[in-house]
Formats: sequence, C-alpha cells, structure tokens
Amino acid sequence: MSRATRRIGRDPRAWIGVGVVVTVVLMAVAAPLISGHDPLAIDLVRSLEAPSRSHWFGTDIQGRDVFARLVYGARVSLTVGIASQSIAVSLGVLLGLIAGYYGRWVDEAIMRCADVTLAFPTLLLLIALVAALQPSLTIVFLVIGIVGWAGMARLVRGQVLVVREMEYVQAGRALGAPDARILATHVLPGVIGPVVIAGTLGIAGAIMAESSLSFLGLGVQPPTPSWGSMIADGRDLYQLRTAPWTSLAPGLAIGAAVLGFNLLGDALRDAYDPRAIRVAMPRGAGLGEVVRNA
Repeated sequence: MSRATRRIGRDPRAWIGVGVVVTVVLMAVAAPLISGHDPLAIDLVRSLEAPSRSHWFGTDIQGRDVFARLVYGARVSLTVGIASQSIAVSLGVLLGLIAGYYGRWVDEAIMRCADVTLAFPTLLLLIALVAALQPSLTIVFLVIGIVGWAGMARLVRGQVLVVREMEYVQAGRALGAPDARILATHVLPGVIGPVVIAGTLGIAGAIMAESSLSFLGLGVQPPTPSWGSMIADGRDLYQLRTAPWTSLAPGLAIGAAVLGFNLLGDALRDAYDPRAIRVAMPRGAGLGEVVRNA
C-alpha cells in the first residue's frame, strides 16, 4: 500500500485526474453558490446571447444561462455515475464471489447469465430497457447499474479463483469457518483492489451512457439540465453556426469528466499492479538502490 501510494503521488496522471474529479464534484455540490442564475429561468429576450460577464458561457435558444445549466448538470452526471456503479459493483462482487468460490453448476449458471448480458451491445440494451420504462433519473442509473454487473462479476470471479487457493483461505476452511465469514474476511479483501479500479473507470462509462441516453431523449427529462440534453438542444445546424457555445460547453464538460475518471483509474491500475512497477534508474545506480526506489 505504501509503495502504491508513492507511485500514485509521482504519477502526473493521478494529479490531473484527481484535480478534474474534485472540480466536477465541487461544481455539483456548490452549484447554487457558483451558478449565479436559475438554470430553469427562461428569458426569450436574451436568446442565444454570446458569452459575456453576465452569462459566462452565453445563453441557449430559450435564454437560459448555459453555465448555470452546466453546473447543475454535473449533479445529474455524478449521481448517475456513482449510483449506477454502486449497483453494478454490489451485484458484480456478490455474484462473482459466489461463482468463483463455489464453482461447478453455480459458476456455470452465473457466468452464462453474464455472457447473455454481455452479448448485447450495451447502448442498444440500455435504450431498449429505458424505452420500455418511464425515463427518469432513477430509471437511468438503475438500468445502467443492472446492465453493468456482468463485467464486474467476471472480473471478481477470476480474482476469486486465485485467492481461494491461498493458504489462509484453506486454513479457514480447515478450521471450519462458515463460508460467509471466509468470503467476507479472507476472499473479499484480496479482490477489492481491482474492484475499486474497475469501479472508478466504470463511472466514466456511466457518465457517457447517461449523456447518450439524454441526447436521445431517453435520459433525464426536461427541464432538468443534463449535459447530454444540452448538446441535443444545440445540435441544430443554425445554432451550431451562430451559437456553438450551447453544445460546445457541455461537450467539453463530458470530455473533461470522462478524462478525469479515466486518468485516475489508469493511475490506480498501474500503481497497484506489481507488473507495472517502473523504476527511473539513474546512471551508476546499483541494484540495491533500484530495489529501494521501487
């Protein structure tokens, strides 16, 4: 853990990722304080105004402040990302632990269900499920979380197949410890690292999925601001030519948020992967110094 923490501290990707993620979180938490305008207030007199001191990112076709809607839209993206990944991680970890630990027909049944889920294109499956229900914020993160369990379950199952053969797990079995206790206190700590990394990367995917659904009109419904719906509102050819800020600002926000979570996840993956240790070896450094730096 200490070596991994030092590697994270030396990785510029981690600093950039943390900076972007913290910025998005602060935007969502402090939205009423920094927005300066009501994101739902319509003022047709100020329709498609260019960025100015009163409207930092301009206004949309209905005269609503783009910056205010952008800030409040961060709440939707973070809510969907965190909530959906909480569901996906909970289901995936539980089913992956059971499949990897017990094996045999239990493993076959769970993994075949995962294969069926992964056989469908993710976006098309999300569109079908959300369209069959009433689109809302709750439905969006529930569907994204339920669809995302399969990949997490396969990851955890693969890790459990290795951990269950460790001596301390075998010792717990020999002493007659209940399976639930072995899974919770012996097996789960051994697989939690990859789960945290996959969950961090999954938040970025969930933000993209929510934006795609909102762009298609199947996500968060108007007038609630969402980055995907803001791009959809500004996709008209006339607006793209005369007021590009209406779609450019939310597009850049999506790209920055996804990039931040991806950079953070990549840094965590490299830091906690023993095969990814890279040592900067100065001239004349001996083997002992290299090992100490690692």
